[in-house]
This record gives sequence, structure tokens and C-alpha cells, in this order.
Amino acid sequence: MSEQPQFSIKIDQNKYLPEGGREVHAIVSVEATAADGSQTGPAASPADAAEVIIIDTSGSMSYPDTKLRAAIAAAQTAVDTLRDGVRFAVVSGSNTATMVFPQQGGLVPANDESRRLAKHALSRLRAAGGTAIGSWLRLADQLFDDRPGGIRHAILLTDGKNQHETPEELDAVLFRCANRFVCDCRGVGTDWEVAELRKVASALLGSVDIVADPAGLVADFQAMTQAAMGKAVADVALRVWTPQTAKLRFVKQVMPSVEDLTGRRVESAAQAGDYPLGAWGAESRDYHVCVEVQPGQVGKELRAAWVKLVVPGAPGEEAKVLATGNVLAQWTDDEAMSTRINPRVAHYTGQAELAAVIQEGLQARKDGDLDTATARLGRAVVLADEAGNDAITAMLRKVVDVIDPATGTVRLKRNVDKAAEMELDTRSSKTVRTRKDETVHTRRGQG
Repeated sequence: MSEQPQFSIKIDQNKYLPEGGREVHAIVSVEATAADGSQTGPAASPADAAEVIIIDTSGSMSYPDTKLRAAIAAAQTAVDTLRDGVRFAVVSGSNTATMVFPQQGGLVPANDESRRLAKHALSRLRAAGGTAIGSWLRLADQLFDDRPGGIRHAILLTDGKNQHETPEELDAVLFRCANRFVCDCRGVGTDWEVAELRKVASALLGSVDIVADPAGLVADFQAMTQAAMGKAVADVALRVWTPQTAKLRFVKQVMPSVEDLTGRRVESAAQAGDYPLGAWGAESRDYHVCVEVQPGQVGKELRAAWVKLVVPGAPGEEAKVLATGNVLAQWTDDEAMSTRINPRVAHYTGQAELAAVIQEGLQARKDGDLDTATARLGRAVVLADEAGNDAITAMLRKVVDVIDPATGTVRLKRNVDKAAEMELDTRSSKTVRTRKDETVHTRRGQG
């Protein structure tokens, strides 16, 4: 086993609350650097990693047939990107899931011969049948069964809606697979549902994205596989302890994308809960924690939350603590101190709102509620500009004509390219760290 990365936690907050103040906000930045101090560095040993590649082979993948050809080439590239010794399998998905390689099921170690056989098996794929994503994930879950520890990663590619099973059937599979493996999802073309694939990726702690042109699949699959190969710690959790009188209002990932983790809490000890974060390599992520505390006397300082990064142990075993940090609260009658909002809290609060208003605006447009769509997407223009999120700004301009970016005055474009609209929806929750102006916003009552 190669060396694990070094983890650190940094807390950004304004701890000062006004008299009677209850709400404490903090940005918890978690960084993992390789043991040698670099941002890259050694990953988990091959024996500790497993990969399942799931390719949609429903009938629509042959309209046009460039989709299936590009998907095959992308999967073959992913197979080539696997390190020697990583155990892997390739699955074909339609109404049911079937093994492409190895045909007898199970996972096999990657080597020159297994890669050659897998690529040959992929080259023979044909498109037919429907789409039942839950059955594909169920087979992946069964394949991972013989790898209870280590990094477990899947890639899922589809081009259509999940028409051949009920939403309840898919939900049941997602519930079963949660915290068992991470799955990155990709939609090719424009005939799939962003909300549906986002639900899958979110439940399985993975990413979701659109590859509008099949020609982009090869590079995308290579990047996803390389990222998976760079993971070194399998199951990391954010453990948050709060005082008896306090209430944890929410825990959200805010970088590299917005993901509400609040509902994923697993009780781990008295007054403490674990929020699963999936696998880690050399990388950094930011989390927004909000705690409601009982008001204290002016001058009193309180630990509002104790945050630990842990690898939970097996039943009966202690968790391994990787890093810790404190979220503090102190009451003051100095208005200048208590009304100062931490710039990073303000920045990420704005970007969480940005993701929400884009998704609401696009849904309203789909529903024919053009007034709501215009208002929400106008607000999105303001927030993207404030955050310095230039990528989102550029995508918004493909959907609306911006009349005044400062006030968010926009007009919906008549003819919007469907791929541009889906790209905005899919990437709405991706965030940026930099802020064009690091000015401190002052608003009363937020710490």
C-alpha cells in the first residue's frame, strides 16, 4: 500500500454574534496533499481499486450510430487508462444489464491481456432495447460485492430517459447502492433527463455532465478514469459534533459543486453524526456548516461545532481521525464585529443560491411560466457576475439576452439550443473559488 495523503482542515467564519444571535456559519475547507507534499502523488495500490464501466446500448444509441461508436471508443480508452492490477468489468445496459467483459461475471485484474480482451468484447457491442438504469447499477453493485474495501468507482453513460422501470424501482436501487460505490454519470446527446441523471450522481456521490457531441466522450472518459485512479482513501466522512443545546441546521458541499449532505447524516456518537464524502485523492473541497446555538452572555465564547475528517472503522472499531477543526461562537455588543460577514461564507451562499435559481428558472421555462423563468435567470446573471463565475455567465448568455447584468434585467431567448440549455442545467451546481472582489459584505444578523 502506498502512502496516504496528508489531510488538513481550515475553518473560515466570523465567530462574533450579536446579543441574542443564534446562527453560526462556517466554511470548512478540507485539503489532501500527497505524502510528498505535492498536489498529485501516489494513489492507492492497484489491489485496493475497482472500476465498473457501464455503457448504454439501448436502441437509440444507434441514432446516429456515431453515438455507439464514440461510446465504445471511450470505454476502450477508459480500459487502457486503468492501472495494472485494478480489478474491473464492463457492463452493457438496455432493458436489462449484461456482462460485456468478463462474460462470466466478477471483476478481473487489469493487465495487457485482460485489456485486449475487454476492448475486443466492446468492439462487438450492438444497440437494441430500452433503458433501465436501476438494473445496470444493481449489476455494478453485485460486481463490487467481492471488493468490500478500497476504492470502488463506476462510470455510467446513457443517451436516454429511464423509461423501462419506475422511478420507485430506481430509487430503491439508489438507496441500496448509496455509500457502496461512487458513480460518475454522463449523458450523451440531448434526449436524456438532467434531473434524473443528477439524482443518480448525487445519490452515489459522483459528478454529472453532458457530452453533447459524442466526439467528446473519449477525452471525458479518460479524465474520469484518471481521476478515479488518483484516489487514495476509500471512504471518508465529515464527523460533526455539536453541543447538547445546539442544532445542526445543514451541511453542504460547496466546492467543487453544490451538494446538500444534510439528509445523509449517520449518527456516530452522542451529539455527533457522519456525512459521507466518498473517496479522496490529492484534492481540496469546501463545506458550508450552519449551527443554531442557544444565545449566550456578551463575551461568552462557545464551541458551536467540532469538525473531524474521519475514516469510519468497522463495527466495534474506532474511526481513524485525519484532521480536526473548531467552529466557534462569541457574543458581542460591538455591532461592527457582529455584522461582518465572512467573505467566503458570503461567496458560497451566493453560489448555492445560483445553482438553485438556474434550476428553478429552467424548469419554469419548460413549464411555460416565462415570468418566473425570466426573474430566476435574471437573478442568476447577477449572482454569477458577483461570484466571478465566468463559465456560468457564458452559459447563461446562450439562454437569455442580458440587458443589464448589474440589475439582472434579461430577456429569454426565443430559440435556445437544447444542448446549451442542458449544459447550463447540468453545470449549474459547479462552483468557483475565486471572487472578483474580495470585499466584505455587511448584512445584519449573519455570522
